[in-house]
Amino acid sequence: MLKHDYMQVSQDQPIYSDAPLQLLLFIDGRPKSKQQVQRIRAYLKELQAEYNFELQIIDVGQQPYLAEHFKLVATPALIKIHPEPRQVLAGSNIISQLKSWWPRWQAAVETYLKLQEDLQERVEDNGRTSQPKSTIRSVAVSAELIRLSDEIFHLKQEKEKLLEQLQFKDRVIGMLAHDLRNPLTAAAIAIETLQSNYNLETGEFQRLKPALIAHLLKQARSQTKTIDRMIADLLQVGRGHDTEFPITPQKTHLGQLCLDILEELRDRYITKSQKIETDIPQDLPYVYADPERIRQVLINLLDNAIKYTPECGTISIAGLHRTTQKVQFSIGDTGPGIPVENRDRIFENHYRLERDEGTEGYGIGLCLCQRIVRAHYGQIWVDSNPYGGAWFHFTLPVYPS
Repeated sequence: MLKHDYMQVSQDQPIYSDAPLQLLLFIDGRPKSKQQVQRIRAYLKELQAEYNFELQIIDVGQQPYLAEHFKLVATPALIKIHPEPRQVLAGSNIISQLKSWWPRWQAAVETYLKLQEDLQERVEDNGRTSQPKSTIRSVAVSAELIRLSDEIFHLKQEKEKLLEQLQFKDRVIGMLAHDLRNPLTAAAIAIETLQSNYNLETGEFQRLKPALIAHLLKQARSQTKTIDRMIADLLQVGRGHDTEFPITPQKTHLGQLCLDILEELRDRYITKSQKIETDIPQDLPYVYADPERIRQVLINLLDNAIKYTPECGTISIAGLHRTTQKVQFSIGDTGPGIPVENRDRIFENHYRLERDEGTEGYGIGLCLCQRIVRAHYGQIWVDSNPYGGAWFHFTLPVYPS
C-alpha cells in the first residue's frame, strides 16, 4: 500500500530509497484528469501488492522544477527513474503502456540486482561498502539546481532594472544640475544686487530707482518659482506611470490661464526678441480641468517653446472648440522641430533625457504633461509647424453647461 498520497521530493527533505524499482507519478489539479489519475493509482496499488517498488506522487503545481527537470509536456505522466535508462509513459493510455512495459521493467530490475550481487562479492576485506546512490535524491538536487538557476535569472533581471534606474537617476541629476544653473544664477544676481545697494542704517536702497527695485524683486520671485516648478516636475515624473495621479477638476478659463502664464514668462521671450501670436476665441468654452495641473502643462510647453525658438522667432498659441465635448489648445514654435520618427517617443521618460548637449528633446516636463492630460481623459501630441518648428496640441473636456 502507498504510505503517502503526496510525497514531495525536495532538497530540504531528501528521500533515500533502496528499492531497485523507483517510479514517479506526475499529476496536476485539473478536474478532467482526476479520474485518469485515480485509475492509474489504483492499478499501481495492485502492482505494488505483488511486487515491491518505490512510488512517489508529485503534484506539478507544488513541484514545478521537477516537471522542468524531466521536460514534461503533459500530465499525468509515469516515469521510471531507476534502474537506468529512464523511461516516460504519458498520454491517455498510461495503464495499457504500463501493462506492456511492466515485464521488461521487472527483467531490468533482476539484471540490476544480479549486477549488484556480483559487485558485492568483490568488496574489500574490511567489509566497508559504499552507500547506494539514491536516484530520487539526485533528482531532487537537479530540480533544486533548476530552481536556483531560475532565481539567478530573475535576480539578473532585477539587477539590470536597478542599474537602469541608477543610470536614469544619474542622467536626471546631471540634467537638473544643468537646467537649474540659469534660474539660480538669475535669482542670485537679483538678490545680490538688492543686498549690495541696501543701507541698513537708513532702510533704503542706494543708487536703485523704484522701478528697478520692483523689477529685481519680480525677477528673484519668478526665478524661484521656476526652480520650484522644475523640482516638482522632476518628483512627479519620478513617481512613474503606475502610481495614481490625483486631479481636482473644476470650471477653468483656459485662455486666461495661458495669458497669465505668458505674463510671468514675459522677461524670457522679450530677452530673445520673440514674437507671441495668439488666436484664442473669446467664446472658447470653459474646460473641466484642474487649473494647477493644467498650469504645469502650459508652463512646460511655453517654456520649451521659448527655449527652442531662436531669437526673433515666433511662438503661436491657439484655442479651438473642436466638438461639443472637447477643447483643443495648441502651442507652436519656430525651433528645430521634432523628427517624424521620434514623435511617438518624445513623451517617454527615457527618451526625453537623451539630449545632445541640451539641443534635442523637449525637457523633463513632457512626460509629466502627458500624464496630466491623460488624467483629464484628454490627448496630447506633436506635429510639424508649416513654417518650421513644432506644434504641440492637447485636448481637455468642455465644462458641462
